[in-house]
Amino acid sequence: MTRLRALALAGLALLGWATPWKSQQSGAGAQSSPASSASSANLPIQSPIQSNVLQSPVLRIEFDRELHSRVVPLFGATSKMLALVPFSASETLVGAGHIFKDFALNSSQREQVSDVFGAGQRLWLTGHSTTLRKKVSVTVYDDFPSMAIFDVEYTNEGSAPLTVHGWANNRYLLRSLPAKGGNAKTGPAFWSYQSGSYEKRPNWVVPLRPGFHQRNYLGMNASDYGGGTPIVDVWRKDVGLAVGHVEPVPRLVSLPVSMSDAGLARVAVQSNREQTLEPGESFHTLRTFVSVHQGDYFRTLTEYRRLMMRQGFQMASAPDSAFGPIWCAWGYGRSVQLKQVYDTLPTAKKLGFSWVTLDDGWQNNYGDWELDPKKFPHGDADMKALVQKIHDEGFRAQLWWSPLSAVPDSKLLKDHPDFALLNRDGSRRKISWWNSDYLCPADREVIEYHKALVRKILGDWGFDGLKLDGQHMNAVPPCYNPAHHHKHPEDSVEALPDFFRELYETARSVKPDALVEFCPCGTAYSFFTMPHFNMSVASDPESSFQVRSKGKTLKALMGDNIPYFGDHVELSDGADDFASTVGVGGVVGTQFVLPKLVSKRSKFDLTPEREKYFAKWVSIYKEKMLSRGEYLGDLYDIGFDLPEAHAIRKGGEMYYAFFARHWTGSVELRGLQDRNYHVVDYVNGKDFGIVHGPIATVPARFDKHLLLEAQPQ
Repeated sequence: MTRLRALALAGLALLGWATPWKSQQSGAGAQSSPASSASSANLPIQSPIQSNVLQSPVLRIEFDRELHSRVVPLFGATSKMLALVPFSASETLVGAGHIFKDFALNSSQREQVSDVFGAGQRLWLTGHSTTLRKKVSVTVYDDFPSMAIFDVEYTNEGSAPLTVHGWANNRYLLRSLPAKGGNAKTGPAFWSYQSGSYEKRPNWVVPLRPGFHQRNYLGMNASDYGGGTPIVDVWRKDVGLAVGHVEPVPRLVSLPVSMSDAGLARVAVQSNREQTLEPGESFHTLRTFVSVHQGDYFRTLTEYRRLMMRQGFQMASAPDSAFGPIWCAWGYGRSVQLKQVYDTLPTAKKLGFSWVTLDDGWQNNYGDWELDPKKFPHGDADMKALVQKIHDEGFRAQLWWSPLSAVPDSKLLKDHPDFALLNRDGSRRKISWWNSDYLCPADREVIEYHKALVRKILGDWGFDGLKLDGQHMNAVPPCYNPAHHHKHPEDSVEALPDFFRELYETARSVKPDALVEFCPCGTAYSFFTMPHFNMSVASDPESSFQVRSKGKTLKALMGDNIPYFGDHVELSDGADDFASTVGVGGVVGTQFVLPKLVSKRSKFDLTPEREKYFAKWVSIYKEKMLSRGEYLGDLYDIGFDLPEAHAIRKGGEMYYAFFARHWTGSVELRGLQDRNYHVVDYVNGKDFGIVHGPIATVPARFDKHLLLEAQPQ
């Protein structure tokens, strides 16, 4: 390692860019090591220069003479808001052997602007650090008063090339609420929304504990796990702060969140991309943002979606049929036999399911996607007969498929080896789950091959929908295949959303009411792909909390018109928690099997007792159809409100879902009108009497869940 490279890495550590984050030294409001960070949080707050303040009705951005900044939310107690984020070097650059963090202010100006995001006001600031010029623009738009968008330009004004090892925008330290009356705080000081994708499939919504660190790199965090939505959010009981970027395509950046001790949390948007600035040359960081809010992260995500819609992002449309409950044959595994599917249809019909999904196991291999001749001895005729039988029984038919994957010995890769995505060293990139290789989504021939498969599945075989599956679909690595003639290796990364756009458009051209479910297997969905499918899914949840928190997240990012599938109930706590899916307005589903059709007992067995239980919940789902309601995600804080609560408005009724292992006490019904409501437990038929809005409380005692309906009187 060269001395300059070592110095640069040391600089990254000083700035908190290492893993875990180290001490930070950034001038005014500097943060030190964890042992002394509590005392540093009590340092005097430096005053801003009044001409260098940009303000909306909701937040204020302040700069000092070194272009350090702080964010001040303009709601709640002013003293607490000022203490949320101290002044810090929020936009920094790491060069070879030098960290550029203090820029002497040279000039500032402000202007009124009008662009794709609407009308707003912009503040320009210019400063210098040795031979590096920094120009910062901060814009607040009238229609988005809780967000401030940053654009930073660096120019090398020296006579020698400048090596850049990375940059960071919107680096902030968040202080916890002080304990009341000097008493020690109970519970977490912060909760956070984390948007990175990892092989261990962690929760997206987590309490922050001392020692926490998550990098949230939006590139690949494993051979086949990566991507995410470019936002992280950290909130206290009274206020929250989020950072992210607003670029229209995926970018290979990180959004690290860390907590050094019980009182301090850190966030940032950062890039470790290396480049060289020649004398006189400039570069821009990404357009990043900071936003503030009350409550949990739901408002941040809905505002981000609104903002991105101004750049042309429109969510897909879903047919009415997309909200029907789903039975999937995956319970029978990859060795599923057609007789098992045929013989299960009458039970699925009796229970009230609307969709039948043929999952993994119908194909000869991953990549060629031809019918397994042992299961379909007559080829296409057998598949068409199966689909016709599903239709004759009153169901719609969906087929599982894993795009962009191909086993190394597939005919596809033997005939078209150039379809493969290649690593820098020329090797193929592996997809671990199916022992397959990545195909490149930026290659035109790869795209056309997949479109032809869509036409075959929906057109020739007659399926009504696709279940697109695989953690590898959420992101792809840079492609170095010379046969693809990419301008940049990152072309594959940026092309992935367009790949799925072409698949979605092809599906809807064959069948205008086609259902396209997107299941990225536990990864944190990429926002950039969301406009190109019309059903999201809990995607292999590892708990009921994941079912609920993913539902809240995806409804914020996609809206209420796109159905959210809570995935197979067997994946929930106890393998029977329909309440979590119903309570957040999700579509229910199962992968039950008939015990007489399998040789080995499992949690998927539909015993007589489970059959009665399933029939009850499918009936509740179809009667209430809360998946067609308005999810009111900003009424309850999923972290700090106890018990955990969710609310849905449908027509004049309000529906509430409360969750706790055990609860005795009152529950609060928010979002009511100023009128009387009759409250009932619509699962167990218990009457809670009459309450009066806009906020009401009722005494409650329950285990696991309580689902209430408030009927206006």
